[in-house]
Amino acid sequence: MTTTLIKPPALEPVTLAEVRQFLRLGDTSEDKLLDGLIKAARETLEKQTGLALINQTFRIYVDQWPVRGLIKLGKYPVQSIVAATTYHGDGTPVSIASQNLHLEAGSRPARLYIASRVQVSNAIEVDFICGFGETGQEIPDALRHAILTLVAHWYEFRGVYGATQQPVSYPPAFERAVGLWRKVSL
Repeated sequence: MTTTLIKPPALEPVTLAEVRQFLRLGDTSEDKLLDGLIKAARETLEKQTGLALINQTFRIYVDQWPVRGLIKLGKYPVQSIVAATTYHGDGTPVSIASQNLHLEAGSRPARLYIASRVQVSNAIEVDFICGFGETGQEIPDALRHAILTLVAHWYEFRGVYGATQQPVSYPPAFERAVGLWRKVSL
């Protein structure tokens, strides 16, 4: 299975004003740098945890028909299924009706059950919306604080190490906050 981002988040989970306040910066001369650090911090947090903070649309490609019709979606929290499509051998798409899809969004990973098998020979594509909400206000405070802490850390140490050596470290506050949300595999 492969998951790709179809529609990125419309905004970042923390605002530039919040970062400036956190860093106690009065001027706007480094706003471009801070914007990049905010995005990089969000992407780092999402990669380490499997979360999507702000609503985003993903597509998962399943190479063969899933056993018992079960597809585990690797992102969290899943809001809804947009579409599920499979293909005939000649490439003709076949939409799977929404009444044949059951989303168990509360589990992690979220599970999509397909009630009936469509008689086709190729794989499945599932588009789904994942995230805590449309704005940063729906995101748990610990995750917002983790982003602010990581941005501050990278901002402070931006000149100490070269670009090829980044990221050198993560602050302990970031590690503790993110640790609560990391997926644990056995």
